[in-house]
Formats: sequence, C-alpha cells, structure tokens
Amino acid sequence: MKKEWYVVNTVSGYEYKVKEKLEMMIDSMELHDNIFRVIVPEQKIVEVKNGVKKEKVKKMFPGYVLIEMVMSDEAWYIVRNTQGVTGFIGSSGKGAKPIPLSPAEVDKVLNTMGLSRIDASKELETGKKVKILSGPFKDMSGKIISVDMKTQKVNVSVDLFGQETNVEVDLSDIEA
Repeated sequence: MKKEWYVVNTVSGYEYKVKEKLEMMIDSMELHDNIFRVIVPEQKIVEVKNGVKKEKVKKMFPGYVLIEMVMSDEAWYIVRNTQGVTGFIGSSGKGAKPIPLSPAEVDKVLNTMGLSRIDASKELETGKKVKILSGPFKDMSGKIISVDMKTQKVNVSVDLFGQETNVEVDLSDIEA
C-alpha cells in the first residue's frame, strides 16, 4: 500500500480544528506510518482597501482538508470518525473507500500554496529510486543524481538503450 492524497469534507469553519485533532491523534496513536500530512488548502491574497494594501490568507476550498495517507482500515476509521469530519470525497458511501487524487490534481493545489507533493527533505535523497510519471521518459525508473528546489527540477539517471543517461525532470513529474 502506498501513500496517496485524499480530500476530506468537514463541517464549514472546522477545517483547522479537524487538522489539529487529526495531528493530535497521529501523535498519540503513533500513526506516523499511515497518516503523513494534513493540509488546509489556502492562499495569500492582497487586498487594497482605502489605498492600503493588506495581505490576507483565504481558504481555497472552504469545508475541505487534504490528507496524505496510506488507506489502511485503521487510518480510514480514524479520519472518518474525527469530530468535524463529514466524510471523504470520492467515496460512494456504504463503507466504500474513497478514490485518491491524481498527482496532477495534488500538484495544482500544493504548488499554489508554495508546497510540493513530494517532501524533498525526506523523500528525495541522492541515489533513491523514483518513477517518472509524464513526458518522454514516462513510466521509466531511475536513481536521483541531484535535486534543485529553486527550479523544482530533479536530475535522474535512467537506463536508455542499455546506457545510463541523465535526464532533467520536473519535481511534479516524479513519484518517490
């Protein structure tokens, strides 16, 4: 089972409380191997009022929280039964587990927030094997040679016609 991103519906206005409760449960129940990140999607907006610029943080999707998790029975039960959670998006109900977001959907939301789907400090180490998700090298695997967080690019060594070849790939186009 691999970690993927899911959308959880919350009672409106309880997004941060749900995030806080989930993070407390992750710590107290030691679920760090099942639930990794809980994010309330938000963005900074500059408003001009009476000639004065003010920067505000606004929720991108009020009533929703993103969760990066392994969809185990235990993690699914914990999230569903957290106070303020009304359910998962992409579940037909009746005990059916939800469908995860695609990497492209996750990247779109997280990039707006200045975040990345891949936690570079933990997942992108030199020599680690990754899979390329799109572009001319789609579905090829290779080892990381270097990571440039400023340009959001990763140099990966892939086997091309029996020879190791270095290719530059966008961070959003790989899966660790």
